Amino acid sequence: MFLVVFRNRKRADMDEAAYAADAARMEQLAAQQEGFLSFKSYTSEDGEVVALSEWADEASARGWGRVAEHSEVQRRGRASYYASYTLFACDSPRVHEFTAEDDR
Repeated sequence: MFLVVFRNRKRADMDEAAYAADAARMEQLAAQQEGFLSFKSYTSEDGEVVALSEWADEASARGWGRVAEHSEVQRRGRASYYASYTLFACDSPRVHEFTAEDDR
């Protein structure tokens, strides 16, 4: 598995409707890419967003980065949507899992 974590803060003056439309389209398009496993996004009370995408491998994640429509929306994001962001990418993250037993 290859994990991508995208932490960001939006600009106060951004066009919310345009952002929402672009975000929905990118989620739809990403899900069609080879190696896509999942995507989830969380917004904290202070406005920071953490978006997690899981890919089968690094090549799949990098392939997504080269999709022309995604590249265009990334440029628009830097120009119009994001005040700041940090991207973390991790190949073979160490995973610890827990599932509660149903029969306690």
